Amino acid sequence: MKLWAALSNAIAGWMMILRGENDWRQRFSLTTPGLTTALIVFVFAAFLAVAVASMSIGMPSLGGVLTAMFVLALPVTSLVVTLLGTRLMLKSSEPVYDMLVPGIYAATAFLIIEGLLAMIGGPVVLLSWLGLAYLLFALARAASGWTIGVSAGFAVLTVVLLVAMRVALYMLSTQAGSPL
Repeated sequence: MKLWAALSNAIAGWMMILRGENDWRQRFSLTTPGLTTALIVFVFAAFLAVAVASMSIGMPSLGGVLTAMFVLALPVTSLVVTLLGTRLMLKSSEPVYDMLVPGIYAATAFLIIEGLLAMIGGPVVLLSWLGLAYLLFALARAASGWTIGVSAGFAVLTVVLLVAMRVALYMLSTQAGSPL
């Protein structure tokens, strides 16, 4: 039940972030155990996404599940890389957990919404990317106090990095794009 409480607190915290309320940090556990909980929720959502996507063809092998979960973890990877890169460039000293923990919950919501939109097909998936960018922009403004331009750049760069990593993996997985 602790995971359910963490998830409901994260949803309430995100509502507070989007409304511009200042007490949103109290809804997240901005500690190492809180980060671990957020990652567990993300991994569980990624595993469910793999299971749902493979319902018609059967569950893949352990290697296939791990590969799919690696690809599904790219939103978290892009969030971490962009967050650390932005902090390094700005010589910022804000706590990392203030952006990382809520950001992972946003990546979890993105994973679920993108999967649902992918079932519809076509360019409607772009809506999930725009939604993730908006959430990351709002988080950067609330958690770091960065300017509007830096916050927008952080959000856009995170989504662009996510898309670029997916395109790179796709190109490496095809015959024409593979260097091997």
